[in-house]
Amino acid sequence: MSEQVAGTTWFTANTDSEGKFVVPQEVDQSFLALPLRALADAALARARALGAEHADFRLERVRSAAWRLRDARPAGSSDTTDLGFAVRVVHGGAWGFASGVDLTMDAAARVAAQAVEMAKLSARVIAAAGSDERVELAPEPVHADRVWVSSYEVNPFDVPDAEKTSLLADWSSRLLAADGVSHADASLLTVQENKFYADTAGTTTTQQRVRVHPHLTAVAVDPDTGGFDSMRTLAPPAGRGWEYLTGTGWDWNAELAAIPGLLAEKMRAPSVEAGRYDLVVDPSNLWLTIHESIGHATELDRALGYEAAYAGTSFATFDRLGTLKYGSPLMNVTGDRTAEHGLATVGYDDEGVAGQSWDLIKDGVLVGYQLDRRIAHLTGFERSNGCAFADSPSHVPVQRMANVSLQPAPDGPSTDDLIAGVEHGIYVVGDRSWSIDMQRYNFQFTGQRAYLIRNGRLDGQVKDFAYQATTTDFWGSMEAVGGPRTYVLGGAFNCGKAQPGQVAAVSHGCPSALFRGVSILNTTQEAGRS
Repeated sequence: MSEQVAGTTWFTANTDSEGKFVVPQEVDQSFLALPLRALADAALARARALGAEHADFRLERVRSAAWRLRDARPAGSSDTTDLGFAVRVVHGGAWGFASGVDLTMDAAARVAAQAVEMAKLSARVIAAAGSDERVELAPEPVHADRVWVSSYEVNPFDVPDAEKTSLLADWSSRLLAADGVSHADASLLTVQENKFYADTAGTTTTQQRVRVHPHLTAVAVDPDTGGFDSMRTLAPPAGRGWEYLTGTGWDWNAELAAIPGLLAEKMRAPSVEAGRYDLVVDPSNLWLTIHESIGHATELDRALGYEAAYAGTSFATFDRLGTLKYGSPLMNVTGDRTAEHGLATVGYDDEGVAGQSWDLIKDGVLVGYQLDRRIAHLTGFERSNGCAFADSPSHVPVQRMANVSLQPAPDGPSTDDLIAGVEHGIYVVGDRSWSIDMQRYNFQFTGQRAYLIRNGRLDGQVKDFAYQATTTDFWGSMEAVGGPRTYVLGGAFNCGKAQPGQVAAVSHGCPSALFRGVSILNTTQEAGRS
């Protein structure tokens, strides 16, 4: 039997029977007590008076807290709040941006004037460079007085810190009590993000997002050889609350009980033999391959060359829209700002665009991109699909990744069924290291663990492995896609982009999938050759 990955299918919108959004929690009253509308009115009025063609105001409060334990003992904690506001304008066909922390009407008006001055300076620089390109935004309906709260049950910031550290210590102690576990690391990251947005078109939105990232790592050390290895929980970060750690959405007890035995098996596992293998990839690993080879590659600013300095551009260039064969006909990938518990799920983005779901790859062909309002207008799209985001009030919104997900086959097989169809292969579970080139094309990925498949059955773990391919060859070799019961929403808190650098949380859902004839490297041998 294949390894069963605990989890659930987080695939339905948070709506009632009439399709209307259900707000499970209220917006934090201390945020609503801030002079949100008064500050926005002062900033937008000043921008209009100075001749701005467009202006938007964004006030944010982002609270981030983290706890770390080493061998069940506290090793560090932090709790920080970033509070401030930003004004962005289009004036003379150029962007201007400024931010502030003084929550007064005079300061808001002054920051708006600074943004206009920045736009004037940008316009002069653009003209001196001989460019006639002007910033124009794709239209968006007005969304007035909208409130959106992410889907969670218990705000982690309402839970006493002692309860958090106690739970992490208990989990760590369970790992340490098992034979073969030498050390245990535990951590919990929590974020509450509040945003108020208003623009000169009349849109006003108030939002609250909560997300959590708990994980534990067990370390084994061989006292005779000094050899060591580790194994981390597969539970992904999620747009959930404290309930995620106490029973809803993940079976922590089962995973913690399984890790010591899996780690012991890995410690004694043989090194993989390099060669061609059929590959069954678990969602706990495949989400990262999606992120790197599809998520970043279908950011249209990157494909157009605007995002070249930080992590490169994209092979999926705009002239290939509608014709690029990205993968096999079984490949259907969506961009989604609406998935329940998604880390990139929002009601409205940082340009006032409503959250949407759309096709990026349909039947294996590139059919869409991730857009903000400027890029949408520049490339002839009628509307942005809501991919503008800033990670703090001091940063300008840039085009950021939606929840990019590979869709399951409606009647697709189970993971066991996929394995049963393989004579000579490897089953990969969990993410570890990755490498991809500046065009998002040549890559290699490792994992937490890998199992040989012989004649349709798992035949023990192997180590020192990595799978290597080009993006189109890899996705073109996908022969089968698992069904909805294999679908899991993975993700990360720390997707990086832009200069100055910004980070964003993003989820990627996928089922298990079968790929034929993939190149498997022995990383120890490769390291020796280099």
